Amino acid sequence: MDRPGSHGEHRMQRELGTLGRADRFYDEQVLDRLNPQMQEFVARQEMFFLATADSHGECDNTFRAGPPGFLRVLDDTTLAYPEYRGNGVMASLGNIRENPHVGILMIDFSQDRIGLHVNGRAQLATDEAMRRRHPHLPVDPVPGRRPQMWVEVEVEETYIHCSKHIPRLVRAPLRQNADGDGGTAAGGEQAWGTDDVKRKGGDYFGAAADARTRLPSH
Repeated sequence: MDRPGSHGEHRMQRELGTLGRADRFYDEQVLDRLNPQMQEFVARQEMFFLATADSHGECDNTFRAGPPGFLRVLDDTTLAYPEYRGNGVMASLGNIRENPHVGILMIDFSQDRIGLHVNGRAQLATDEAMRRRHPHLPVDPVPGRRPQMWVEVEVEETYIHCSKHIPRLVRAPLRQNADGDGGTAAGGEQAWGTDDVKRKGGDYFGAAADARTRLPSH
C-alpha cells in the first residue's frame, strides 16, 4: 500500500512505534488538494513561512507577508504569491530555480490557533506572464507591494498543524501614512519595499559590526 510521506519518516515510525498514529493521521488529515475550508483559511492569511532547498539539498526557511489574500488560491490545486522587493539576495527564488519542491506553513496565531501545511512544486513567472494567464489578479495600490516576480505552486500535499503548542498572540493595530507606505520601524508601521536601513531593522544582530571588525587593517 502506498503511504504518504518519505521513506525516512516511515523508518522513524517503525523505530519509534508510531505507525498506527501516523496511518490515522495520513487517512484523516492528509489531502492532495485544498478543500473549501483550507481555501478560506489561506485567503485570510497575512503571512506564511516558506521552506526551499537548492539542488544539493541545502535548505533555507524564510518569511513572507502581505495583505490578506496575497497568497492567492487560483484553484484547489494551485496557489500563487507575489515576490515583493527585498534584500536582493533572491535565496528562495534561486533555490526554486534549482529545485522546485517547496513547503509552505501558515499559522493563525490570533484567531483559531491552527496551522496549515502545503507542500508542492513551484515555478517562477513574471508579473506580465501571470496577468496574461490570470487576468483577474488585482493591482496592488501600494508601490512597495508591486510584485517583481510571482511564485506559482502546484499543490501536492496539504495537512493540518495542530493547535496544542501554538501560542495565542494578540494583534496590534498598525498605522500607515497617507500615501499608503509605512512609517518608522520603531513605531510599528509597515514599510513595504523600503531601503531605509533603520526601517528595515538596522544592524539588529550586529552582523555588520562583526564584519567590519574582521576587515584586514592596512
